[in-house]
Amino acid sequence: MEWKDDLPERLDPMTAKELRQNLRRGSFVYPFLAIQVLAVAATVLGFQGNTAAFWWVAGGICLVLMPLGGLTLMGQELEAGNHELLLLTKLNRWKVVLGKFISLWGLCVLTMVSLLPYGVVRYLIGGVEWTQEAALAAMVVSGSAMMSAGAIGASAFRRTAARLGVMVLFLGAMALGTGIPLAVSAVVKGGSGWLFCFTALCGIVCYSVAGLALARSKLRLSFLEYEANPTRLILALLVFSPFVTGIVTAVTAGYGGWFGLLAIALGAARMDATPKVPRWIPAPPANMPKPRRRTW
Repeated sequence: MEWKDDLPERLDPMTAKELRQNLRRGSFVYPFLAIQVLAVAATVLGFQGNTAAFWWVAGGICLVLMPLGGLTLMGQELEAGNHELLLLTKLNRWKVVLGKFISLWGLCVLTMVSLLPYGVVRYLIGGVEWTQEAALAAMVVSGSAMMSAGAIGASAFRRTAARLGVMVLFLGAMALGTGIPLAVSAVVKGGSGWLFCFTALCGIVCYSVAGLALARSKLRLSFLEYEANPTRLILALLVFSPFVTGIVTAVTAGYGGWFGLLAIALGAARMDATPKVPRWIPAPPANMPKPRRRTW
């Protein structure tokens, strides 16, 4: 069997491009090596009773440090004008931002998978519960998805101050927009039951889509005269998203916060949709100049 030292051809070209670049960057290599060293130290501390040190290390790198490395991803395409060339191919705007998201989030997941041997050692020695460890791992992986999407959305702005401001706005909206329905659902059901887990899943979908839609809106090449700026609309949606989820949660007595989160995700995905004429409407006739009559 012949060994292939490259990514499979069935992989999306944008994802393959980003993976090749990110796997060589110091923003992945150095945190990946650092987390292995820190994981060994945290495991040793776990033997002495400090079981939280391992997850502080894993969360700090996979949930914060590596996703924030995406604050430079979209700027590389926009500043050099590469997005115009990409959009001339078969790639659309969703494929461009999804390729960057899959590569960035995939590196976070890959780093978490590399920590599984340390988790097995900690479980075999004792002192930890596998259900609690699985819940913490799922929280880190899902949180890194939202953080990666927010970082990609913020990276589409040119100035550093604007990127930091948008990222702070995204983090605040994410914390309040998901925290309110999650807290109320936990009170209603008396713990983290099926409603809590389903609401958390809807929150992940909501703010991941919102972050990617923000990045997608900056790839727009032109606007029609009657269209509003989709970037401003999505930023406004982020600002008001906690109010939306809070009102929906209050109206449904704590059972329907997930509906508000899904409504925000749908709104963010559709705010930048260009109006198109239905296919059943015939094309207008060509405006060809009429031939002039010759006069003799």
